[in-house]
Amino acid sequence: MKNASIITNVILSVAVIVLFILHFTSKPSVSNSGSVTQGELAAAGDIVFVQIDSLVNQYDMFNDLKSELESKAQTIQSDLTKRSRTFENDVKDFQQKVQKGLITRSQAETQQQQLAMREQDLQNYANQKQVEMQEEEQVLYRRVFDALNSYLVKMNQEKGFAMIISTNSATNTILLGDSGLDITKMVVAGLNDEYIKTKAKR
Repeated sequence: MKNASIITNVILSVAVIVLFILHFTSKPSVSNSGSVTQGELAAAGDIVFVQIDSLVNQYDMFNDLKSELESKAQTIQSDLTKRSRTFENDVKDFQQKVQKGLITRSQAETQQQQLAMREQDLQNYANQKQVEMQEEEQVLYRRVFDALNSYLVKMNQEKGFAMIISTNSATNTILLGDSGLDITKMVVAGLNDEYIKTKAKR
């Protein structure tokens, strides 16, 4: 009878999902030097940029959804750990009974089959929860970026920028940029205002 090593690996995989959520936590790649306020120099027709990693980490909606997902992942991990330990204890109890000759061969075969089925059920359950968490993570990012895109369209109806470029520390496409063309803080403030209004309507 195998121990629940496979299940333990799945539990760890679920826990790692939380770490994936944090992949936007790198330091911003473009600094905002000087005393110029972000967006102050940007005018209609300008090509401006937004630091996505910095924006996401300051966006209240993302942080709220991330906290909810982390909490759910921790709950699932605790549940899987509890189920795994119960199963492992039952396996040990079965092995001790067999070694001491406390059950018949027929009973041992029946219990071994039952334990094998339980192990498979537990593995299937862990895999299902892992898939669910991955789907929820994907939905989280889609919701965040849908809100971002909607806000940028609305904002640019007023600002009239020629182009809004996204950049992040991992794949930075802007080697040098005027700090006045970095509208990250302005977009963060606007997004958070929109999010506060949305929360108030709930």
